[in-house]
Parts: sequence; C-alpha cells; structure tokens
Amino acid sequence: MDNGPDMMTEANSSANEDQLRDQMIRRLIELGALRSRQVVAAFRKVPRHLATPDEDMATVYSVERAVITKTDADGVQLSSVSAPRIQAMQIEQADIHPGMQVLEIGSGGVNAAYLAEIVGKDGLVVTADIDSEVTERASVFLSQAGYDQVHIVTVDGENGVPEHAPYDRILVTVQAADIPPAWLDQLKDGGRLVVPLRVRGMTRTVAFVRHGDRLLSDGFELCGFVPMQGIGENRVRLVLLHEVSGEEVGLRLDGHPEPDVEALSAALHTPPVKSWSGVALAGDESNEHLDLWLTTALDNLPLLAGQQAARARGIVASISPHGIPTLVEADSFAYRTVRPTDDPDRFELGAIGHGPHAQEVADRLVEQIRVWDRVHRSHRAHIEVYPAGTPDDVLPAGRVIDRPHTRITITWP
Repeated sequence: MDNGPDMMTEANSSANEDQLRDQMIRRLIELGALRSRQVVAAFRKVPRHLATPDEDMATVYSVERAVITKTDADGVQLSSVSAPRIQAMQIEQADIHPGMQVLEIGSGGVNAAYLAEIVGKDGLVVTADIDSEVTERASVFLSQAGYDQVHIVTVDGENGVPEHAPYDRILVTVQAADIPPAWLDQLKDGGRLVVPLRVRGMTRTVAFVRHGDRLLSDGFELCGFVPMQGIGENRVRLVLLHEVSGEEVGLRLDGHPEPDVEALSAALHTPPVKSWSGVALAGDESNEHLDLWLTTALDNLPLLAGQQAARARGIVASISPHGIPTLVEADSFAYRTVRPTDDPDRFELGAIGHGPHAQEVADRLVEQIRVWDRVHRSHRAHIEVYPAGTPDDVLPAGRVIDRPHTRITITWP
C-alpha cells in the first residue's frame, strides 16, 4: 500500500478544508447569517475553494472575505465570489425549499451550487451572467463540484431567462439600481426576489415578495456587491472635492442634485463646526437604519467617501467603505459622525459641518437624528416597488425614488 508524500499531502489538505469549512459554518451560525437546517447542510457540502483554486484556502472560507475574480481597466470590480456571510444572508432571505425553480442573476458558481443542494433533484437552478469568462469559470467549478444539473447561460441579466420561467425565487448577486420588468414577469405571484438594491447611493440586499404588479419588502440588510453590467448598468458617480493623490475626498451621487463642486471644495477646507445630538449608539449597534431614515427624511443626502489618508491628515473626521450620509445645501455640507461617551460601549451621534452655513446644516442633520431616536428607532422601514408611471396618489406616503422602470418607495410606521 502506497502512503507516499502525495497521499499524505492530499489527506492533510482535505483535513484542513474540513476544519476551515466547519469553522466558517460555526461563525456564520454565531452571526445569525445561517439559520435554517437546509442552508447549513448546503454550506457544509459545497467545496467552495474549488471555484478559486489560486486563492489561499483560509481566505476562501473566511466569512467576510469576497474573492474578486475580475476587474476592469480602471480597477472597478466586475465579478467576485461573494463572502460566505453575504451568500448565507441572501439565501436565507430567499427562503428556498426542495423542488423550487430558482434563477440566479450574476454567476460565480458557488452560490448556484448552494441553491442546487437546497432545491434537490426535483428542483431547477438557472444561473446567468453577461460575461462569458464568468459563466465558463462557473461551468468548470460546477462540473468539478458535481453540480452538472445547474443550467448556465450567458445573457444580459436585465432580460432574465424566460425559457425556464416562471420562477419561485429570483436571486440577484450584482448591485442593481432598478428592477427590470423581466424580473417581475418571470417571478411567480407570491414568489420572492432577493436583490442588492441601491437606493440613493447605499446598497441593501432586499427580500421582496411579488403581489401582482408590485413588490413588497420582507426584510433587508446592508451589503456591498459588484455593479450590474449591460443594459441595466447605472453606476454611482463620484465628484471629487479634494484631489490630492492618495487622500481624495468626494461625494457619491445617485440621482442627487448636481452639486456646486467649486463651492463645496472650498467649504471642505474651512474649519469644521460640530453639532451633537445627545443620541447614543451601542458599540455593536448598526447605524444602517438611522441612515435609511436620514435618506428618507432629507432631500439632498449623497455619500461622503474618502481615502484613509484624508482622515489621517484631518481633512475629514470619519471614513466608511459604504460612504457617510452627508447633507448638502448650496455651498455648505455636514456629515454624520460619532464621539465617545463616558460609557466605553456607547458613542454619541452628531454632525460635522463645513462652509459658510455649516452650523445650520449640521443642526438640521442632527435634528433628524433626534427624530429617528424619538419616533423610529424601534421601527424598520418598508420598501415597495411599483411600475414606472404609477400615479403619486397610488403610492404610499414617504420617500419616492424614480428609476427608468420603477418607482421605489421608502415608508416608516
């Protein structure tokens, strides 16, 4: 019997894979990302490392690490294998059961394998991507991992895949700014669409349920995804307020009014003014629901983005990978910030303003933080999607975001 070096290496690799996968699953359960028996079983079965063979296995099984598989000439990420936490979160949102027909828009292979495990031999999984390199890579992985039953198609996801419709579930794994009519048409009434929907600059993966010609949200989570390509491409635009290389600062615009860049650039270099709310967050408490309230209540709230070097230089006081909600009014602006309190686990919310009217703008932002705390802190927003052209008097009262295909509404109890 041959127990040479090659067999020993293979055995060690397999043991390491099993250990890393078990650690990943335990952590996902601790985080609440994995909740149901069938999803846990799928994550235990799929050898996700086969999809990115050149990547370190510990990275592949790290719950928060996405593996980027393609970028464009400008460094924009075009394709990735999403982090396990994001994949688990979306699949749990989709509430998939054996025998269902599922369409995945945005392919990578790993997610489709999880879906195939859950729907079983009596179900159907179709995975689609606009990029033939992506679908070819997904095809190789799915074959190696033993999921040849998955249908892989190279098409523009804007149009869905009508030949296998209608679907019980549609799962979108690219950032979308709109809901194309094909997705609604190909989804069964009562079916669920899970989509990373960008609303006023910030992306949340939203679970929608179809009710006739509209979609009603059934939960959402903050996330990040590579942007959609093709017909439905609609990217955030960045305008720079500070252009020194390595410490750039700018505003991400997503349907916001065109800013006075010259005036706001000058404002950024004026002394900051601070306003504090008296409202505190716990150290482990997310600000995502506050930020959605601010986006609902305030008209011109783009996101402030910047390099870490800009914070180190004191040009801005806060940096976030998602961007920081920033109230812009003509030649002045103010962005959300925090400071420590006497309780080491709590941080007070406030605003930092710049420009000739910095104090007024910062105070207005802080007032809406207080409104959220008084009225909406225990609530969760509701997001609905209606066809473009739906009259205003049919829409629920709240913030309306108009897109080419739809009218998206955000309402609060």
